[in-house]
Amino acid sequence: MTQRKTTEAALLGACLIVGLAVLGYLLGQAVIDYREYERSVTVKGLSEREYPANIVIWPIRFTVASNDLNQLYTELDRSESAIQRFLSGNGIDAGEISTNQPKLTDKDAQNWGDNQAQFRYTADQTVTVYSGNIDKVRGVMSQLSQLGRQGIVLSGNEYQTNPEYLFTRLNDVKPDMVEEATRNAREVAQKFAEDSQSSLGRIKRASQGHFSISPRDNNTPHIKKVRVVSTVEYYLAD
Repeated sequence: MTQRKTTEAALLGACLIVGLAVLGYLLGQAVIDYREYERSVTVKGLSEREYPANIVIWPIRFTVASNDLNQLYTELDRSESAIQRFLSGNGIDAGEISTNQPKLTDKDAQNWGDNQAQFRYTADQTVTVYSGNIDKVRGVMSQLSQLGRQGIVLSGNEYQTNPEYLFTRLNDVKPDMVEEATRNAREVAQKFAEDSQSSLGRIKRASQGHFSISPRDNNTPHIKKVRVVSTVEYYLAD
């Protein structure tokens, strides 16, 4: 009786040992398979295109000066009207033209300087063109010297008077560009997989990336360079 119990205990122990060994092997294989499944490669895909701007904002800033305040405002009105006629006469719609309030300076009211300026009052005012007709507006820009011949003093530094060109159709071009960037990323990942003697699997994760819009160069600010970089991670398999 005692011998039979001893034999049964030995068999049970052997079964436990074999079972634990098999379980350990299976768990080990599962870890190896999992790690192999987790092999991946992260690549970036680029899409870069050029598009014409579709909005232009053109500020025309002018200055008048006088020792008589009434005369100053009269000259402001004359200059503004002349600019409005110039723009309208060159095909710019009235709805595309706006004028801000003049900025007036009284030299006698200032507490700095020698107050020996020739004119007591100076005023700056800006007429702004906001248009979707880029070619027409650029054509009018080339004729701006006509205002100078009418006695209008154009002013402002380069930042204040440079036209600004906008590209607002990003949503129209985004789908095609994202598709192109993703396709480019897959081509790079495929080449990597071939070089490493692996097979390219499905996408593990992807990021669309950030769109950037910039002038093509300093001489053609009305041509915009649109760029997006997509980041994609693919699974790899042997």
